[in-house]
Amino acid sequence: MDMKDQGESSNVEDVRGSSGGGFRPIHGISLGSVAVALIGGWLLGVNPLQILGFINGDDVRTTQTTSEGQAPPLSDADAKFVSQVLRSTETVWASAFQEAGRTYENPTLKLYRDSYPTACGQGDAAAGPFYCPNDRIVYLDLGFFDVLTRQLGAPGQFAHAYVVAHEVGHHVQNLLGILSKVNAKREQSSEAVSNALSVRIELQADCFAGVWATRSQAEHGWRLETGDIESALNAASQIGDDTLQRHARGTVVPESFTHGTSAERVGWFKRGVEGGKIESCDTFAAREL
Repeated sequence: MDMKDQGESSNVEDVRGSSGGGFRPIHGISLGSVAVALIGGWLLGVNPLQILGFINGDDVRTTQTTSEGQAPPLSDADAKFVSQVLRSTETVWASAFQEAGRTYENPTLKLYRDSYPTACGQGDAAAGPFYCPNDRIVYLDLGFFDVLTRQLGAPGQFAHAYVVAHEVGHHVQNLLGILSKVNAKREQSSEAVSNALSVRIELQADCFAGVWATRSQAEHGWRLETGDIESALNAASQIGDDTLQRHARGTVVPESFTHGTSAERVGWFKRGVEGGKIESCDTFAAREL
């Protein structure tokens, strides 16, 4: 993708020089949690489902961020790209919200390294990028892009942009009141029902990423290049629950899915691309995902 002339967001904070402190599990909304947990299981010989139990928020303790970030250095090409993508999400969702008679509030994106305290608990790079609804911040360790490329087979800038757009999609859900309603239902539900609701949350964020992709091109003049959509679809496919579980353990356990199958993630991203509207992404009204 070509975003050379695109503006950068003023809402990116670089806290990579800050101390992370001790580990506490996070309770945020993460695209990469399943992926990285399973990779950890492969490498360490640990049951991936045990890792996921911690990542999904068991034994959560809330902490608050105390240190302030600064703008990323101008020489950091990856940080600049992320800032450009974030800026494009800001303009796209401001326009989409205005069409719906609402006002969009920009999230902050914090670049951290290894570990960092958040309003959803201690953020850890092992959980991948995540959105914390309590402080409305997207947390990203840029090392996750290497995981996508080298360990999950999903290279390319647009795959990286998809990651950012997915996490911002959770922010959109938060502003629309979707997260609070669904989380309230999850707390009163069985584990199987809670997991099924989580899948619909994640697929909707995938769809919102697709909405961003198609609207940003049309409204802001950057262009998709050959293979860009394919790279995002590949990223979505590689982090489907079924694909990850098959790689990790050789079998698939559908009732444990929290992010959706590869086909579902690809399908809802494409639906967002083709529909280009918030209304295109109502995963909760869909009988079949």
